[in-house]
Amino acid sequence: MINFDYLEKNKEALRTKYLTNEPFSHLIIDDFCDAEKLNALRDEIPELTNKSRDYVFANNKFEKSNYKELGSLFEEIYEDFRSDRFNDFLSYIACKKVFVDPKNHGGGIHQGKKNSFLDMHLDFNYHPLNKNWYRQMNLLLYLNRDWKEEYGGHLKIEDLRTGDKNELSVPFNRLIIQECGPYTLHGYDMTSFPEGNYRTSIATYAYTIHNKLMEKPRTTDWVPSEDASPLKKFMAKHYDSAVKIKNKFFGSGTAKNQ
Repeated sequence: MINFDYLEKNKEALRTKYLTNEPFSHLIIDDFCDAEKLNALRDEIPELTNKSRDYVFANNKFEKSNYKELGSLFEEIYEDFRSDRFNDFLSYIACKKVFVDPKNHGGGIHQGKKNSFLDMHLDFNYHPLNKNWYRQMNLLLYLNRDWKEEYGGHLKIEDLRTGDKNELSVPFNRLIIQECGPYTLHGYDMTSFPEGNYRTSIATYAYTIHNKLMEKPRTTDWVPSEDASPLKKFMAKHYDSAVKIKNKFFGSGTAKNQ
Protein backbone atom coordinates (compact mmCIF):
# COMPACT_ATOMS: atom_id res chain seq x y z
CA MET A 1 0.00 0.00 0.00
CA ILE A 2 2.90 2.38 0.73
CA ASN A 3 4.27 4.09 -2.38
CA PHE A 4 7.73 2.60 -1.95
CA ASP A 5 8.85 3.47 -5.49
CA TYR A 6 8.35 7.17 -4.78
CA LEU A 7 10.19 6.97 -1.44
CA GLU A 8 13.17 5.18 -2.93
CA LYS A 9 13.37 7.35 -6.04
CA ASN A 10 13.38 10.53 -3.94
CA LYS A 11 15.24 9.34 -0.85
CA GLU A 12 18.12 11.83 -1.23
CA ALA A 13 15.82 14.85 -1.29
CA LEU A 14 13.62 13.41 1.46
CA ARG A 15 16.64 12.82 3.69
CA THR A 16 17.77 16.42 3.22
CA LYS A 17 14.32 17.71 4.11
CA TYR A 18 14.06 15.48 7.19
CA LEU A 19 17.44 16.53 8.55
CA THR A 20 17.08 20.27 7.85
CA ASN A 21 13.41 20.97 8.62
CA GLU A 22 12.80 23.15 11.67
CA PRO A 23 12.21 23.41 14.56
CA PHE A 24 13.57 19.84 14.71
CA SER A 25 13.88 16.99 12.22
CA HIS A 26 10.60 16.08 10.57
CA LEU A 27 9.33 15.15 7.13
CA ILE A 28 6.01 15.58 5.33
CA ILE A 29 5.17 13.03 2.63
CA ASP A 30 1.95 13.53 0.67
CA ASP A 31 0.33 10.71 -1.33
CA PHE A 32 2.16 8.29 0.94
CA CYS A 33 -0.15 5.37 0.12
CA ASP A 34 -2.07 4.11 -2.87
CA ALA A 35 -5.05 6.49 -2.75
CA GLU A 36 -7.68 3.95 -3.80
CA LYS A 37 -6.62 1.43 -1.17
CA LEU A 38 -6.32 4.05 1.56
CA ASN A 39 -9.77 5.42 0.78
CA ALA A 40 -11.20 1.91 1.02
CA LEU A 41 -9.39 1.41 4.34
CA ARG A 42 -10.78 4.71 5.65
CA ASP A 43 -14.31 3.56 4.79
CA GLU A 44 -13.85 0.52 7.01
CA ILE A 45 -12.74 2.31 10.18
CA PRO A 46 -15.49 2.04 12.80
CA GLU A 47 -16.30 4.64 15.41
CA LEU A 48 -13.92 3.78 18.24
CA THR A 49 -15.01 3.35 21.85
CA ASN A 50 -11.70 2.68 23.65
CA LYS A 51 -10.84 6.03 25.24
CA SER A 52 -7.22 7.14 25.57
CA ARG A 53 -5.66 6.52 28.98
CA ASP A 54 -4.30 10.07 28.93
CA TYR A 55 -7.74 11.46 29.70
CA VAL A 56 -6.44 14.34 31.84
CA PHE A 57 -4.26 15.70 29.04
CA ALA A 58 -6.33 14.56 26.05
CA ASN A 59 -10.00 15.19 25.42
CA ASN A 60 -12.33 12.89 23.50
CA LYS A 61 -9.44 10.89 22.01
CA PHE A 62 -10.04 7.22 21.22
CA GLU A 63 -7.69 4.43 20.16
CA LYS A 64 -7.60 1.04 18.45
CA SER A 65 -4.22 -0.60 18.99
CA ASN A 66 -4.47 -3.94 17.16
CA TYR A 67 -5.97 -2.44 14.03
CA LYS A 68 -4.73 -5.16 11.68
CA GLU A 69 -7.59 -7.36 12.87
CA LEU A 70 -10.06 -5.01 11.13
CA GLY A 71 -9.39 -6.54 7.72
CA SER A 72 -6.95 -7.25 4.91
CA LEU A 73 -6.26 -3.60 4.05
CA PHE A 74 -5.34 -2.85 7.66
CA GLU A 75 -3.06 -5.88 7.75
CA GLU A 76 -1.43 -4.70 4.51
CA ILE A 77 -0.52 -1.25 5.82
CA TYR A 78 0.59 -2.79 9.13
CA GLU A 79 2.96 -5.15 7.30
CA ASP A 80 4.23 -2.37 5.02
CA PHE A 81 5.11 -0.21 8.02
CA ARG A 82 7.21 -2.90 9.65
CA SER A 83 8.79 -4.22 6.45
CA ASP A 84 12.53 -4.30 5.79
CA ARG A 85 11.93 -2.03 2.83
CA PHE A 86 10.41 0.70 4.99
CA ASN A 87 13.00 0.23 7.73
CA ASP A 88 15.73 0.72 5.12
CA PHE A 89 14.11 3.98 4.01
CA LEU A 90 13.82 5.28 7.58
CA SER A 91 17.44 4.37 8.29
CA TYR A 92 18.55 6.21 5.17
CA ILE A 93 16.80 9.49 5.98
CA ALA A 94 17.84 9.35 9.66
CA CYS A 95 21.48 8.43 8.84
CA LYS A 96 21.33 5.72 11.51
CA LYS A 97 19.87 2.24 11.94
CA VAL A 98 16.16 2.65 12.60
CA PHE A 99 13.40 0.05 12.73
CA VAL A 100 9.65 0.07 13.30
CA ASP A 101 8.46 -1.75 16.42
CA PRO A 102 7.10 -4.96 14.83
CA LYS A 103 4.37 -5.21 17.49
CA ASN A 104 3.53 -1.49 17.40
CA HIS A 105 3.31 -1.04 21.19
CA GLY A 106 1.40 2.14 22.02
CA GLY A 107 0.49 2.80 18.39
CA GLY A 108 -2.65 2.17 16.36
CA ILE A 109 -5.62 4.08 15.01
CA HIS A 110 -6.21 7.34 16.86
CA GLN A 111 -9.58 9.05 16.56
CA GLY A 112 -10.26 12.52 17.96
CA LYS A 113 -13.98 13.18 18.28
CA LYS A 114 -15.82 16.45 19.01
CA ASN A 115 -13.64 19.06 20.78
CA SER A 116 -10.70 16.67 20.85
CA PHE A 117 -7.28 17.96 21.89
CA LEU A 118 -3.91 16.58 22.97
CA ASP A 119 -1.73 18.66 25.27
CA MET A 120 1.89 19.30 24.34
CA HIS A 121 4.15 16.52 25.55
CA LEU A 122 7.34 14.51 25.17
CA ASP A 123 6.87 10.82 24.44
CA PHE A 124 8.32 8.01 26.52
CA ASN A 125 11.91 7.44 25.43
CA TYR A 126 12.74 3.76 26.04
CA HIS A 127 10.46 0.91 25.01
CA PRO A 128 8.46 -0.54 27.94
CA LEU A 129 9.53 -4.13 27.18
CA ASN A 130 12.75 -3.86 25.17
CA LYS A 131 14.65 -1.62 27.54
CA ASN A 132 17.47 -0.66 25.15
CA TRP A 133 15.16 0.36 22.29
CA TYR A 134 15.22 4.16 22.08
CA ARG A 135 12.22 5.84 20.47
CA GLN A 136 13.61 7.68 17.46
CA MET A 137 10.58 8.59 15.34
CA ASN A 138 6.82 8.98 15.35
CA LEU A 139 5.18 8.00 12.05
CA LEU A 140 1.73 9.60 11.75
CA LEU A 141 -0.42 8.73 8.72
CA TYR A 142 -3.40 11.09 8.54
CA LEU A 143 -6.78 9.94 7.23
CA ASN A 144 -8.70 13.23 7.34
CA ARG A 145 -10.65 13.32 4.09
CA ASP A 146 -11.84 16.73 2.87
CA TRP A 147 -9.88 18.34 5.69
CA LYS A 148 -9.96 22.15 5.93
CA GLU A 149 -7.64 24.44 7.89
CA GLU A 150 -10.55 25.74 9.96
CA TYR A 151 -11.19 22.22 11.31
CA GLY A 152 -7.97 22.52 13.31
CA GLY A 153 -6.11 19.50 14.58
CA HIS A 154 -2.79 20.66 13.12
CA LEU A 155 0.21 18.82 14.52
CA LYS A 156 1.97 21.39 16.69
CA ILE A 157 5.70 20.90 17.23
CA GLU A 158 8.09 22.87 19.43
CA ASP A 159 11.78 22.57 20.22
CA LEU A 160 12.31 22.91 23.97
CA ARG A 161 15.92 23.98 23.39
CA THR A 162 15.07 27.05 21.31
CA GLY A 163 11.35 27.64 21.76
CA ASP A 164 10.91 27.55 17.96
CA LYS A 165 7.50 26.27 16.85
CA ASN A 166 5.60 25.10 13.80
CA GLU A 167 2.10 23.86 12.94
CA LEU A 168 1.70 21.15 10.30
CA SER A 169 -1.50 20.55 8.34
CA VAL A 170 -3.02 17.06 8.55
CA PRO A 171 -4.88 16.25 5.29
CA PHE A 172 -5.74 12.79 3.97
CA ASN A 173 -2.88 10.51 2.88
CA ARG A 174 -0.16 12.62 4.47
CA LEU A 175 2.57 10.93 6.52
CA ILE A 176 4.46 13.06 9.00
CA ILE A 177 7.70 11.58 10.31
CA GLN A 178 8.67 13.37 13.49
CA GLU A 179 11.91 13.01 15.40
CA CYS A 180 11.55 11.96 19.05
CA GLY A 181 13.93 13.28 21.67
CA PRO A 182 14.10 15.06 25.03
CA TYR A 183 13.22 18.38 23.34
CA THR A 184 10.58 17.40 20.72
CA LEU A 185 7.30 18.72 22.12
CA HIS A 186 4.16 17.97 20.12
CA GLY A 187 0.36 17.92 20.44
CA TYR A 188 -2.73 19.53 18.91
CA ASP A 189 -5.27 22.18 19.90
CA MET A 190 -9.00 21.60 20.27
CA THR A 191 -10.58 20.60 16.98
CA SER A 192 -13.77 21.80 15.32
CA PHE A 193 -14.44 19.03 12.82
CA PRO A 194 -18.02 18.73 11.47
CA GLU A 195 -20.38 16.46 13.38
CA GLY A 196 -19.58 12.81 12.69
CA ASN A 197 -16.19 13.61 11.16
CA TYR A 198 -13.18 12.77 13.31
CA ARG A 199 -9.48 13.63 13.39
CA THR A 200 -8.14 10.23 12.37
CA SER A 201 -4.62 8.86 12.06
CA ILE A 202 -2.55 5.69 12.23
CA ALA A 203 0.41 6.01 14.59
CA THR A 204 3.52 3.85 14.38
CA TYR A 205 6.84 4.24 16.22
CA ALA A 206 10.43 3.56 15.16
CA TYR A 207 13.45 2.86 17.36
CA THR A 208 17.20 2.68 17.47
CA ILE A 209 19.18 0.37 19.77
CA HIS A 210 21.31 1.84 22.54
CA ASN A 211 23.98 -0.45 23.95
CA LYS A 212 24.03 1.84 26.99
CA LEU A 213 21.18 4.01 28.22
CA MET A 214 21.89 7.54 27.01
CA GLU A 215 18.99 9.15 28.88
CA LYS A 216 17.14 8.52 32.09
CA PRO A 217 14.09 6.40 31.15
CA ARG A 218 10.89 8.44 31.26
CA THR A 219 7.22 8.00 30.62
CA THR A 220 5.20 10.60 28.71
CA ASP A 221 6.16 14.06 29.97
CA TRP A 222 3.26 16.52 29.74
CA VAL A 223 3.85 20.26 29.37
CA PRO A 224 0.54 22.07 30.05
CA SER A 225 -0.02 25.59 28.76
CA GLU A 226 0.42 28.67 30.92
CA ASP A 227 -3.36 28.99 31.36
CA ALA A 228 -3.85 25.34 32.40
CA SER A 229 -5.62 24.70 35.67
CA PRO A 230 -3.55 24.31 38.87
CA LEU A 231 -4.73 20.68 39.07
CA LYS A 232 -3.48 19.87 35.56
CA LYS A 233 -0.13 21.54 36.29
CA PHE A 234 0.19 19.54 39.52
CA MET A 235 -0.65 16.28 37.76
CA ALA A 236 1.82 17.01 34.94
CA LYS A 237 4.58 17.65 37.49
CA HIS A 238 4.02 14.31 39.21
CA TYR A 239 2.83 12.23 36.23
CA ASP A 240 6.13 10.44 35.59
CA SER A 241 6.54 9.34 39.21
CA ALA A 242 2.92 8.20 39.45
CA VAL A 243 3.11 6.14 36.26
CA LYS A 244 6.36 4.47 37.35
CA ILE A 245 4.77 3.46 40.67
CA LYS A 246 1.69 2.15 38.85
CA ASN A 247 3.83 0.20 36.37
CA LYS A 248 5.81 -1.39 39.20
CA PHE A 249 2.69 -2.91 40.70
CA PHE A 250 0.35 -3.36 37.72
CA GLY A 251 2.61 -3.38 34.65
CA SER A 252 2.87 -0.96 31.76
CA GLY A 253 -0.33 -0.03 29.99
CA THR A 254 1.68 0.80 26.87
CA ALA A 255 3.32 -2.61 26.93
CA LYS A 256 -0.11 -4.22 27.03
CA ASN A 257 -1.43 -2.06 24.20
CA GLN A 258 -1.27 -4.62 21.39
